[in-house]
Amino acid sequence: MVRPVVAGAEHGVSTIALPMMAEEYLTWLTVERGRSANTIAAYRRDLAAYMRWLRDGAVELADVTESDIERYVAHQRALGRAPASVARSLVAVRMLHRFLAEEGRAGSDPAADVAAPRVPQGLPRPLAEDEVLSLLDAVVGHEATGRRDRAILEVLYGTGMRIGELVGVSFGDLDLDGGLVRVFGKGAKERIVPLGRPSRRALDEWLEPSGRGCLVPDRWARRGDAEAVFLNHRGGRLSRQGAWAIVRHYGDRVGLGDRLSPHVLRHSCATHMVDHGADIRVVQELLGHASISTTQLYTKVSTERLRAVFEAAHPRAHRR
Repeated sequence: MVRPVVAGAEHGVSTIALPMMAEEYLTWLTVERGRSANTIAAYRRDLAAYMRWLRDGAVELADVTESDIERYVAHQRALGRAPASVARSLVAVRMLHRFLAEEGRAGSDPAADVAAPRVPQGLPRPLAEDEVLSLLDAVVGHEATGRRDRAILEVLYGTGMRIGELVGVSFGDLDLDGGLVRVFGKGAKERIVPLGRPSRRALDEWLEPSGRGCLVPDRWARRGDAEAVFLNHRGGRLSRQGAWAIVRHYGDRVGLGDRLSPHVLRHSCATHMVDHGADIRVVQELLGHASISTTQLYTKVSTERLRAVFEAAHPRAHRR
């Protein structure tokens, strides 16, 4: 049975307690599938919205039909949600019902034949190479935080890491002599990523006593902070939000504003590699994409840029 609405602590928003079957599903995702805390939090939000809709319609989770799920998708669209958001919320719902069916908690899977909304495939919008250089040059000085920030920007652009992967790097993951770093991506999947000379040089300078050593506290507040490569000003492991703010700070400094985010640096790394002839399979391995189709977006970006440059520069590009 769906539990009653309870007052949420965050932002004054009402949340809904999930039924035990849904909690078991989220536990299974965490333990058996290795989903990250951020992924679990997103699934929990999507399932809470679904449970609230079921409650308002007086529909029990065990009694859901295919028609109910189709009506829920229509409800999401009617709220004006973007196709990608509707598709993401449907993924959580479909996986929940599949789990219940496979575990024998439901007689059938009512979501099995519900089609996912079609999501328009947008192209990444990378920075130009000279814009990246301006961003990297924006970090001036050799104080501890400057060394840290330079290393963060160099590694994000140089490796194409996700921001969560970057802040999760510990000393045991680094091999600076070999120019390699071990990265744990989505689903705790491990991959080895090469470090270019600028990234290695920036990391070397940051890891000196006059760099990271200046931020080391007298006593570590949390277990694992001592092994963190990137520290905040209090001497704890740098968070995703903290690293995001650092990237945005330097983006604002060079006039990139809302165009810049850690993910844009990841897009830029991949796009520039393809521009310079990198094999798409190598880029896939570098970024940790599960599917080559995701990486192939960057070949489309390069084609579009090639066309734009041609039409702007070739004297006969606009002649019939």
